[in-house]
Amino acid sequence: MRGQAGLPYREALPDGDANGAPVVFVHGFPESSLMWEPVMAELARAGRRALAPDLFGLGESGPDAPTTFEANLEAFSRFIDGLELDRVALVVHDWGGFVGLAWACDHPAHVDALVISDTGFFADGKWHDMGKAMRSELGEELVAALDRDGFAAVLDAASPGAFDEARIASYWQPFEDGPGRKATLDFYRSMDFEKLEPWQGKLGELGVPTLILWGADDRFAPLKAAQRFEREIPRSRLVAIEGAGHFIYDEQPERCARELVAFLSSS
Repeated sequence: MRGQAGLPYREALPDGDANGAPVVFVHGFPESSLMWEPVMAELARAGRRALAPDLFGLGESGPDAPTTFEANLEAFSRFIDGLELDRVALVVHDWGGFVGLAWACDHPAHVDALVISDTGFFADGKWHDMGKAMRSELGEELVAALDRDGFAAVLDAASPGAFDEARIASYWQPFEDGPGRKATLDFYRSMDFEKLEPWQGKLGELGVPTLILWGADDRFAPLKAAQRFEREIPRSRLVAIEGAGHFIYDEQPERCARELVAFLSSS
């Protein structure tokens, strides 16, 4: 892991000269940049530089990590600027969609391509039941009661059988002795969907190739959200992975890597 603008990040480099724009990955809840490792490795083998920061007080982020939507958007902008990245292909998942897509709309000249997975970016969106509970007055009680077994059960319910013990342990670490619990409340409570209104319609104006890669059986971000992205973004293409749930990059890393390599090579 390296560090830039106060954020730890992973990087995968090709053996020779890089082909095309660097690929930047933005993870969601409750994962970290670790989720991207298999896909980043395949992209590096295909000649692309790949980078993935830890955001949201998760992964290896320290106690001063950004936890709200606004703080993460600012931190991510500083991360890109600090690495002096010009045009990038941006890949987002879950919470990472709010931050990454807002950044893309604010910096259209820096966006080479988009990959959008299992997220939302709609001002009229509604939180799922877990999000509503975390945003309520019961939030503190819920995060305080969360233990490792309960955490593992949440992951398994979203994507059955996708997580081995090592991955669960890594994703659980910030909740056991780091800022994970505070980050959960801060992000859910700061992410009012109406805050997305200034960016509505701007994804479609970017005019860049866009892949919408989705778990067909996602219960947290249903397929209808992917279909809406496809309708609203010209030149976009939807690939729904049958039998996959919310955490598609953990469930189907090889399939996701193939889709990304093929898409970025063609675009």
